[in-house]
Amino acid sequence: MKSAEIREAFLRFFEEQGHTRVASSSLIPGNDPTLLFTNAGMNQFKDCFLGQEKRAYTRATSSQKCVRAGGKHNDLENVGYTARHHTFFEMLGNFSFGDYFKRDAITFAWTFLTSEQWLNLPKEKLWVTVYASDDEAYDIWTKEVGVPAERMVRIGDNKGAPYASDNFWTMGDTGPCGPCTEIFYDHGADIWGGPPGSPEEDGDRYIEIWNNVFMQFNRTADGVLHPLPAPSVDTGMGLERISAVMQHVHSNYEIDLFQNLLSAAATAIGCSNDAQPSLKVVADHIRSCGFLIADGVLPSNEGRGYVLRRIIRRACRHGNKLGAKGSFFYQIVAALAAEMGEAFPELQSQQAHIERVLKSEEEQFAKTLEQGLRILEQDLAQLQGKVVPGDVVFKLYDTYGFPMDLTADIARERELTIDEAGFEREMDAQRERARSASSFGMDYNSLVKVDVATEFLGYSATEGQAKVVGLYKDGQAVEQLSEGEQGVVILDRTPFYAESGGQVGDTGYLLAGGVRFDVRDTTKTAGAFLHHGVVASGALSVGAQVEAKVDAEVQHATSLNHSATHLLHEALRQVLGEHVQQKGSLVDSQRLRFDFSHFEAVKPEQLKALEDIVNREVRKNTEVVTEETDIETAKRKGAMALFGEKYGDTVRVLSMGGDFSVELCGGIHAKRTGDISLFKIISEGGVASGVRRIEAVTGAAALAYLNAAEEQVKEAAQLVKGNRDNLIDKLSAVLERNRQLEKQLEQLQAKAASAAGDDLSNAAVEVKGAKVLAARLDGQDGKALLALVDQLKNKLGHAVILLGSEHEGKVVLVAGVTKDLSGQLKAGDLMKQAAAAVGGKGGGRPDMAQGGGVDVAALDNALALAVPFAEQGL
Repeated sequence: MKSAEIREAFLRFFEEQGHTRVASSSLIPGNDPTLLFTNAGMNQFKDCFLGQEKRAYTRATSSQKCVRAGGKHNDLENVGYTARHHTFFEMLGNFSFGDYFKRDAITFAWTFLTSEQWLNLPKEKLWVTVYASDDEAYDIWTKEVGVPAERMVRIGDNKGAPYASDNFWTMGDTGPCGPCTEIFYDHGADIWGGPPGSPEEDGDRYIEIWNNVFMQFNRTADGVLHPLPAPSVDTGMGLERISAVMQHVHSNYEIDLFQNLLSAAATAIGCSNDAQPSLKVVADHIRSCGFLIADGVLPSNEGRGYVLRRIIRRACRHGNKLGAKGSFFYQIVAALAAEMGEAFPELQSQQAHIERVLKSEEEQFAKTLEQGLRILEQDLAQLQGKVVPGDVVFKLYDTYGFPMDLTADIARERELTIDEAGFEREMDAQRERARSASSFGMDYNSLVKVDVATEFLGYSATEGQAKVVGLYKDGQAVEQLSEGEQGVVILDRTPFYAESGGQVGDTGYLLAGGVRFDVRDTTKTAGAFLHHGVVASGALSVGAQVEAKVDAEVQHATSLNHSATHLLHEALRQVLGEHVQQKGSLVDSQRLRFDFSHFEAVKPEQLKALEDIVNREVRKNTEVVTEETDIETAKRKGAMALFGEKYGDTVRVLSMGGDFSVELCGGIHAKRTGDISLFKIISEGGVASGVRRIEAVTGAAALAYLNAAEEQVKEAAQLVKGNRDNLIDKLSAVLERNRQLEKQLEQLQAKAASAAGDDLSNAAVEVKGAKVLAARLDGQDGKALLALVDQLKNKLGHAVILLGSEHEGKVVLVAGVTKDLSGQLKAGDLMKQAAAAVGGKGGGRPDMAQGGGVDVAALDNALALAVPFAEQGL
């Protein structure tokens, strides 16, 4: 069976068992601070397992794209050297949210793997592991399924701590966890390795193909396991691994998914396709890089972008090792889109964008790769022992952009290791980059647990009656909040919008008789809206009836800016191209901020075009239409999903200007585009590699911005004794006059310096037959000093000259040596000493050098270095 056929068979099988087929989520986890990348099929269902989200189904199945190349789950260094490690892989999974449990999960897995209708694997080839104390799972396998005891293995706590086991799964240090049972395939006695749990388990004979996780407990910070009220199931089977089994090959790189990629990689590099490890690295890495870029990640020096940069550079290095000349990696994207584009259409729609990102990053890395490799080879040649020192690893990282694992990869090929601890010590202030992945952590039991769902009234009202159903202080539930106390209020219904989609949470107040609670922010967890604030007067109790009032004026201004971001997004795609993707936004009542993918600064004429397009839609004054539908219908309508957002089964489609802008959005918006009144861009700039930011204002804020600009124009006109109509002409005349005066000043300075030169030549002292002159000429710039040094060299004939000046609060230095002495004395060496003395730097040619510094008080001491310098060199 081909990999695509296996994927479809798996999904269809579980659909027949009552599961809802769910599309793969993005590799960027939606609203999940605990993960660097999506690394398992269960990630998108985490809130379901935590009890914070209810869906229309209790059984799901998916084929999830995953990346394990950073943070806790990191397979990067093994890729290319083993048969089954990848940075990118697909995880086939079936999930139960409080529905079926161990018996059904085990039966489903065995049926799909062994029945003639499905994969029809020989039962005698399958081994099963269970957690040592999970007698229930063991009995199901042996007594009901019929797996013989000799092919059953109990695995205890084999990782050095309670519940630290290959067969005990945890979501984190705290939170849902439970035993798991794994299914292994025996590749045969001709391959070395032993069954799971044996000393030879790391061999390649017995390969795990399926893992059934039984979420049975909640582990608290004290390590205690508490039974979950609704046990759930999370399973996973790697598509690449099961494809290798079904296609009767031993290595994942031999399956159909990889054959075209290996061939394309060999062609792009210009090498043979004979399964060398470096070619496997390139074929694997094009998948993770292609999918990460398609999901919105761009190379950078931190977080997810840094991991992507590491993968790209590792691929480039391995291509270079195989003989690649110039940029090659981006050329493989077409083969990736052809191979996997049917299952993941984002690869096809963004092929050109992915190629552009990869080519740009390759070209940037190529500038330092050759030099860095040469430095590394020199250091390795001088190495004593088998460990590359940490300072060498850091130098390559800091100076040449070599990630630590790239140096480790090269060292590994020479049977060396690196001093990783030493590298970490060298990082100092830069350690934040290395720690970025480990910062993705959370105590799941510290989350505010709210079982109620708040009804949202805000699409049609800014005030309403509500009941207090929960109060929290310092994260703990309380019955009352007293005057002056800060806390969180949960209402059964609310007109307050909770922060989401870049739009800030609403502010306002809650009233109940003599009680007033000032709402300073509104957020959301699961289905509950959290009103953050302080009790301004009285005491607020659970069960109280309150009148909830939003600050309508602030909300209205915010809604105008939010609607404008949608119009701007589409305008950007029209002006700059379809590669533009939203990378983040912030919308409040004052302005809007919109981050998007683009590789160069937006030109002034393009900014003008963006404003014209948005304002044209504003003037049309079309109705802003919202519609609730299911996600698949929304996609068919062409609705774009916004970056970083997580969508449920029912989504809100926002249309503006007819079909001008169609996006998924749950925010508060204008009623008509004309409500925006006016759109004005106030800034554009870069915020990261390949990411630009536009800030803009709308409505009254845009008018105030233009009025302020008009006032500045009036003030400028008054300063040049003109008016708005002739301001440009007046300014041009002032600038021209200024240029003429600057030229006159330069001429006068040159004359003064020339006159000074006549006097200075008489001040030179003789040192071993040569003239040495050191002089201070305050007020002169570097250009004037250079001309004077040339003049003095001609006059003195056989000389060393050092001139200094205090100019605009800083030190300017120029050194000169006549050519007949430049073999013995170099102006650049003199300059390095003099510049260092004034707290600066300098250098240049043997006959002429420049420099400067900031310590004006030390200038005389710097000039005094000229005579000793000449005495030592002559």
